[in-house]
Amino acid sequence: MENNEKLNKSALSGLSLKEKIGYGFGDAASSMFWKMFSMYMIFFYTDVFGIPAAVVGTMFLFTRIWDATNDGIMGLIADRTRSRWGKFRPYLLWMAVPFAIFGVLTFTTPELGLKGKIIYAYVTYTLMMMVYTAINVPYASLIGVMTSDSHERTSLASYRMVFAFAGSILVLGTAEPLVEAFTNLFSGERSVQRAWQASMIVYGIIVIVFFFFTFSWTRERIKPMKSQKSSLKDDLKDLVGNKPWFILLGAGISTLIFNSIRDGSTIYYFKYFIADQEALKSESLKLTITYSTLYLVLGQAANIVGVILAKPVSDKLGKKRTFFYAMLAAASLSILFYWQTADQLVLIFTLQFLISICAGIIFPLLWSMFGDIADYSEWKTGRRATGLIFSSSSMSQKMGWTLGGALTGWLLAFYGFKANAVQTEESLNGIRMMLSFIPAAGALLSAVLIYRYKLSDEFMSNINKELSERRSAEVN
Repeated sequence: MENNEKLNKSALSGLSLKEKIGYGFGDAASSMFWKMFSMYMIFFYTDVFGIPAAVVGTMFLFTRIWDATNDGIMGLIADRTRSRWGKFRPYLLWMAVPFAIFGVLTFTTPELGLKGKIIYAYVTYTLMMMVYTAINVPYASLIGVMTSDSHERTSLASYRMVFAFAGSILVLGTAEPLVEAFTNLFSGERSVQRAWQASMIVYGIIVIVFFFFTFSWTRERIKPMKSQKSSLKDDLKDLVGNKPWFILLGAGISTLIFNSIRDGSTIYYFKYFIADQEALKSESLKLTITYSTLYLVLGQAANIVGVILAKPVSDKLGKKRTFFYAMLAAASLSILFYWQTADQLVLIFTLQFLISICAGIIFPLLWSMFGDIADYSEWKTGRRATGLIFSSSSMSQKMGWTLGGALTGWLLAFYGFKANAVQTEESLNGIRMMLSFIPAAGALLSAVLIYRYKLSDEFMSNINKELSERRSAEVN
């Protein structure tokens, strides 16, 4: 009983700096691969791997719908896991190496014909995302059991997102130079393809180390009440009846559509619309830093600024209003992006910085709000299904990425895009639309949905007090 009381008190107390940093390493690892997929995957498939953009878009739709379905399954499995390390932490240990291996295989180009390449892409991409789910859903769920304090969750989510964007910056700042360096190192017609594979091996090793830090430095504190009795049917029934969950799921999907289309279009925008890619060049190192690399790195740096602003701003305005105003601003600034010409690089980079700050504010709020929804569900039903609810946060991320990625491929095909060729005016205009009006629609939809979200900070504070009293009463 004494140990349970200590556990209950620690769930309400502040987390140590080491534990927050340890938790952050996990998203640094996930984000390294996530950015490779969201920023470079479609470009890799069309311009390096060698399959048509429309095929890639269709593949993204089917494989990612299956992938998003797996999130809920993994959430249910994690909720029912019993180990000496807890429910969620063991998956960080078990899945780190497979995660790295399948990442390398996804960016490997086999010597096959077009049909064989398409089959290989479907298989490796599907397996990669299944492993991503197996490690990322438990990782995301950790925030719901490390602390029950809503403000501490926002702080923890902020640490997570700072590390996530740091991991993204690491990849975006080094991916193209690293590929170029390996290309120069290798020889033959397949040197570029082998360079992408070698770059992923480097990132895979880093990812394994980061996940080990997260496993070692974090702890699970919140346990379901011993009196809790639930079944798969009960968990799903509770989820379907949770209106705030539906609203936040829709807002999350819309936000990721906004980000996914902008991210997936960036390489094409600079390669074909801006055209002059060379920003910095080192003859001695035989490396070139492109404008697209600087643009993407600037975006990630601005995301970090947004993450840092998320807690102080939401403490003052509340999570809901902060989310709402950030999405409205992101939509308005994205629309302005359309009218920038190829020589207006200062304005292009300025808009990227401001839009990315708005996007950065959103992400720690999303993860913190899903934690609130887990508490709300327990308060309302007497049952806690942390893994299932947080799997929905991962599902929203992937569904938004699915729809955004599929739309990117289909829109490129619709506007007449041809890989490694001079583009028509129609295709260039389409690429500009994909960084402006089209993602802006996703941001506006997210703002409309979050406007209907009802779990205020004050309401959640009262819920957490009541839940704490329930747990104490059960212990006593």
